[in-house]
Amino acid sequence: MQFDDEAELDASQVEDRRGVSGGQIALGGGALGIIGLLLALFLGVSPDKLGLTGSSGGTSAGLSGRPATNDELRRTCRSGADANTKDDCRILAVVNSVQGFWADEFRSRGSRYQSAPTVFFTKQVSTACGSATSAVGPFYCPGDRKAYLDLDFFGELRSTFGAKGGPFAQAYVVAHEYGHHIQTLLGTMDRVGNDREGADSASVRLELQADCYAGVWAHHAATTPQASTGRPLIKRLTREDIADGLDAAAAVGDDRIQQRFQGRVTPDTWTHGSSAQRQQWFTTGYTTGDMARCDTFVGR
Repeated sequence: MQFDDEAELDASQVEDRRGVSGGQIALGGGALGIIGLLLALFLGVSPDKLGLTGSSGGTSAGLSGRPATNDELRRTCRSGADANTKDDCRILAVVNSVQGFWADEFRSRGSRYQSAPTVFFTKQVSTACGSATSAVGPFYCPGDRKAYLDLDFFGELRSTFGAKGGPFAQAYVVAHEYGHHIQTLLGTMDRVGNDREGADSASVRLELQADCYAGVWAHHAATTPQASTGRPLIKRLTREDIADGLDAAAAVGDDRIQQRFQGRVTPDTWTHGSSAQRQQWFTTGYTTGDMARCDTFVGR
């Protein structure tokens, strides 16, 4: 994945809370064991789904420690050249690209896209969905319409889950979380209700649709022009990039994770879908580039 060296990055789309204390963590229903925490490392899980809630509701305004600041990001992540060489700048650039695409897509459909920040944090964070630790993995909180990411997760994606990694594996994770933001804007999140477990559950269908939306973005990533330059922020995606994304999708399939950490596969407890399903729906989005082809709820 190669960014346009001269592209301008918009650091305002990321809230950098790294090094900020996230407040006390309360685990609903008792503390999770280490296996539970590992199994909780699913893309797209928000703390409220796992019972990780702060005693006061855990709004982002309740943070303690030094105030969050984007000064360092603004100073070090200014261009596509920075995104080509620095991990945090690359994630910032992906956020810019994903949101740029969805803004254009909503505009073409006669609607207005509402931007959502990604929050960089370290170890733990407070959100409108409650407080959470890094063990939850990347997640989107519909309560405050923000995506949350501890950048150390990408090392875990390789070392713990066996993914090959790579820049586009990281981009897939970010794009998946913004898929949840699209679902929030469209009202699809409301379809889940209490149907949160099982191979045919609404939760699984929601997650597979987010994978499909990530693929739709990938289809258009190298052709969506940036307002400041008129050129795409991402110059090109290669077959190897897409392969890395598919590999990451497979690594976090429910069946793969269950087999790896508990030695058996139990579809009745799935929340995100199998490795094959996650790859299938990302591929559907990527090959068609059409969000209308991402209706994973068909047949319910």
